[in-house]
Amino acid sequence: MIKLTRRHFAALALGATLAAAPAFAQEGTPHLLLTLEDGVVDIELLPKIAPKHVERVVTLTEAGEYDGVVFHRVIDGFMAQTGDVANGDSDDASYNLSMAGTGGSDLPDVEAEFNAESFQRGIVGAARSQNPNSFNSQFFITTADASFLDGQYTVFGKVVSGMEAVDALEKGPQEMNGAVANPDKIVSAVIEYR
Repeated sequence: MIKLTRRHFAALALGATLAAAPAFAQEGTPHLLLTLEDGVVDIELLPKIAPKHVERVVTLTEAGEYDGVVFHRVIDGFMAQTGDVANGDSDDASYNLSMAGTGGSDLPDVEAEFNAESFQRGIVGAARSQNPNSFNSQFFITTADASFLDGQYTVFGKVVSGMEAVDALEKGPQEMNGAVANPDKIVSAVIEYR
């Protein structure tokens, strides 16, 4: 029988804590780099105000889940939505555009992390259903002031360069709530720490 001393217990507890550390526990700030047809969008992720949301996006990005995913909903003067890793992957043989925007990953939903960051141009927010604790993989980038969303959706990132590529995305008609008939996609997504 092994005798468990306080020192051994403390070492085990520290090891368990480090093993459970978020995926972004690296040197620097995580950046989500989205390569689009018209350029690269550099999104600084904000783990200090939305750690669970950032951890989810880092996890999915590092697994290659966002590669090929379409911007299924783009409303001129408001926002561009993407991230449906289940139904929005245009590179997948079972891709069906009419289903894009209705799914997420196989991971459990993430609870809201509302914060004081305002939805201004270039802010990245968690897309969700009516339930504020239903973020899974989808997100949106605001293309104009959308401060009416403040306190209702979680902000977890901000575009630091490449908004011109977001502005160039194919838009959907207002009467179709921005649903895009021929959507642009995320060619590739990577995480870099800076």
